[in-house]
Order: sequence, then structure tokens, then C-alpha cells
Amino acid sequence: MELCLAIDYGSRREMLLGMQKYADEVAEGERKNDLSEEEFSSYLFVPEDIDLLIRTSGEVRISNFLLWQIAYAEMIFTPIAWPDFDEAALDECLKEFAHRSRRFGGLVDEN
Repeated sequence: MELCLAIDYGSRREMLLGMQKYADEVAEGERKNDLSEEEFSSYLFVPEDIDLLIRTSGEVRISNFLLWQIAYAEMIFTPIAWPDFDEAALDECLKEFAHRSRRFGGLVDEN
């Protein structure tokens, strides 16, 4: 399990910086202009997809946080404020996550 905290972070800025680096590599002839989704991820601060996003404090928004990485994430919004989010709260979120059906954008098989 990996915990990711972001302080003074913005996903739009992360993507912009990554694409600037990619554009520089194309302009310098280091690579062709044939970027795939997997390669796009490699230009980000956090290149891995996120399985679970827990948003504390009762806010029901993602606030420019890991926009690319959470495309297929399960999201849990809890009213507990971050300073009060303890092991018991994490356990409850993980139990809820364990009962979800991960479809990664696909449809539910009704058969």
C-alpha cells in the first residue's frame, strides 16, 4: 500500500509540465510525436493509476487532485476532517472499498 499526500500541488500544472517536457523531447528529436496513454503517465509526478481516493472534511469534489491518475479510481467522501482521520476511519474506508465492484469503465455483467 502506498499513501500519497500532496501539498501545494495542482494536477493541471503537473500535466502541463509533463507535456512541456514531452514537447521539448519531440522538438529536440529525442522521440517521435506518437505518445500513448502509458507514456503520457510517465511524464507525471505520480505515474501510477490510483485505486482509491479518500476525500476528507465533507468536501465532495476532487479539487484538481491527480486528475489523470484517478480516472478509474473508487472515491470515498467522508465528513471526518483530516486532523481527525485516524486508523479506524481508514479501516472503514478500506472495508467500503473492498465491497465495491471494480469495472474500470466497463459495464456490469448481468449474467
